[in-house]
Amino acid sequence: MDVTATLAADVPIDALFEVVADLGTYPEWLDIVGRAEPLDPATGADGTAEDAAWSVDLKGQVGPFRRSKRLRMVRACFDDPDATGRASVRFERRELDGRSHSDWVLSAELSTPAGDGAPELRMRLHYGGNLWVPLLDRILTDEIERSRPRLVAFVEGRAGS
Repeated sequence: MDVTATLAADVPIDALFEVVADLGTYPEWLDIVGRAEPLDPATGADGTAEDAAWSVDLKGQVGPFRRSKRLRMVRACFDDPDATGRASVRFERRELDGRSHSDWVLSAELSTPAGDGAPELRMRLHYGGNLWVPLLDRILTDEIERSRPRLVAFVEGRAGS
């Protein structure tokens, strides 16, 4: 399953990127993320240390159906806003239990249109599993719509403090 959502928000690109690049902020503006606690980054078999890691609890409900999932997510790519007004971050599921798990990949790309317009955020979620996909799709569609104003308000609150 692949879901893409976009948002144009009249907030500073640096402030928006700071929020979407830290999974620890997601419970503040995205209801499906019940918890996102920082973890100590691990070192891979190749000796490369992870940038940052979180334990993330996802939750969702449609009618009487509830689902939850705990994931270990790491920041796999991190490119600060540059002079062209572009930035990106990517998170990937990386469990440490030695078992095979479904892919979860979340990426965020920010850009500022020519003429210093409002930054545009494009977020993509890829889920490589097949459990609860119809339910997950419905939950995500509803949550994306609800989260847009909360994300903007959260960024504005942080930028103003």
